[in-house]
Amino acid sequence: MAHTVDSSLGVVGVVDAVTAQLRSRILDGDIPSGSPLTEAAVSQSYGVARPSAKAAIEQLVAGGLLERTAHRSARVVGIDQETVRDVYRTRARLESAALRELALTATVPAAATAANAEILAMPAGPDPATVDPDLRFHTALIDALCSERTGRMYRSVLDEVRLCMAQVQGRRLLDAAVIAAQHADILDAVAAGDGQRAAELLDAHLASAEERLVEALGAD
Repeated sequence: MAHTVDSSLGVVGVVDAVTAQLRSRILDGDIPSGSPLTEAAVSQSYGVARPSAKAAIEQLVAGGLLERTAHRSARVVGIDQETVRDVYRTRARLESAALRELALTATVPAAATAANAEILAMPAGPDPATVDPDLRFHTALIDALCSERTGRMYRSVLDEVRLCMAQVQGRRLLDAAVIAAQHADILDAVAAGDGQRAAELLDAHLASAEERLVEALGAD
C-alpha cells in the first residue's frame, strides 16, 4: 500500500514525515511485531529516496520501536512478557518519583485532572478509547516537573507502552470508571502532600495493567 509524503518538505522534513507515519502505523498495530522494514520497501511505499528511507528507519531504531541485528533488516520490536514487565516497572520508577516531587508542593497538574475527567465521562465498561486520555493523564504528571530531559526519557518509554498495548489489541482493559477512580485517588494523595501514598497507589495501578498485558501475551 502506497503512502503519500510531501516532497516539498525538504530532506529533513521528508525523513521526519516518513518517520512519523511509520511510527503511527507501528503503534497502531498496523505493522505487527517482528515485521521487517527494508529501505527498499519504505522507499517504494512512501515514494522517497533510499537515503531518506534509511534515515527514517534509523530514527525508529534509535527510538526503540525497531531493532536491527547484524546483516539483517530492521524489524518491529517483539513484545514478550519480560519486555512488558521491564517497560511497566520503568514507568513506575519515573512516575513514582514525579508524584513524590509534586506532593512536596501539593501540585495537582490541571492537565491530569482534565484527562481524568474525559475518562470519567465515558460510558461504563472497558473501552479502547480510554487509552489516549489515560496516557495523557500519566504524561501530565511527568510534564508538571517542567524537565525537558525527564519528559524526553518518559516519552521514549511511552512509545514502548503503546507498542505493548498494540500487541494485545486493547484487550484486558479496565472499566473506565475504575480507571478514573484510581487516578482520582492518586491526585487526592498528591493534593494532601502524601507522596508515599500517591506512589503506592500508582504502583498498584500500573501493576494491575502490567499483569493484564502479561496474561494476554501468555494467552496468545
